[in-house]
Order: sequence, then structure tokens, then C-alpha cells
Amino acid sequence: MIIRKAATEDAGALTRIAHDAKRHWGYPEHWIKHWQDDLTITPDYIAANRVYLAENEGGPLGFYALIMREGKAELDHIWVAPASIGTGVGKEMFLHAMQIAAGERVSEVEIVSDPNAEGFYRKMGAHRTGETVSEIEGQPRTLPRLTIDPKTS
Repeated sequence: MIIRKAATEDAGALTRIAHDAKRHWGYPEHWIKHWQDDLTITPDYIAANRVYLAENEGGPLGFYALIMREGKAELDHIWVAPASIGTGVGKEMFLHAMQIAAGERVSEVEIVSDPNAEGFYRKMGAHRTGETVSEIEGQPRTLPRLTIDPKTS
């Protein structure tokens, strides 16, 4: 497996990974449609942010995106193709993201997590700092907010 900077022409593959990974958690298809804009990775997004793709000779395995601003970073996306979940791809991408953030002298990386991924982030050393409450189709949805010092991961 290698992790490389994503190219704008990778946008379609990254979008498919994000949609497939979200579906992996069993969300209803009408929720996936609601999240379509958030899960669509455009060439402009790739050009404007630090987006990295994990792949092997078989193709893309996952990707992540860091948004840098004012000495802090946000892990805006980290998605693993369903066939690669549980194989260490997510861990390697997370560690790669922390190396990038530490190299930029970022003091903390913020994460708004899908509830299904909070355990992964905590295992990687992040700690919960709060939550974001939203609503989808009249149902409340609570998303954990976490942070991590990239130098300690």
C-alpha cells in the first residue's frame, strides 16, 4: 500500500469510496442521498485541500483530507473502501495525516466523527471534546467532536 497526494482526476474514485463507506454502516439510502453533497469530492476540493489516497496495485483503498487553518487542522474526511475496513488502511491513513499535521506545526487536529467511527479515533488517541447535534428527516443525530495532538499519535 502507498499513500499519495490525490490528483484532481481521482475525484470520482474518492466520491465512490465515501458513498460506499457510508453505506457500509447501514444508513438508509434516503439518508445517503441527503449527504450526497458532503460525500462528493470535487476536483476543486482536491486542489484546495490536502487530500491523500491510499492504494495498492488493485486500486484505491481509501482516502483522507486535512483542512488547514490558523495553526489548526480538521480531519474533514477519512474513508476506507468497505472491502478494506479492518485491514489497517484506516490506521495507516490516520498516522499519515498526523505526520502531515505535525510537519505543519499544527497544535491540534479536530474531528467531527460519524458515531460509528468514534471508537476508532479514540483508539488512535483522540479524546472527545463535545458533540454536534443535527437533525435528519426529523430525527436527532449526535456527532462526536474529538481532538488530537498530532505529535502524540
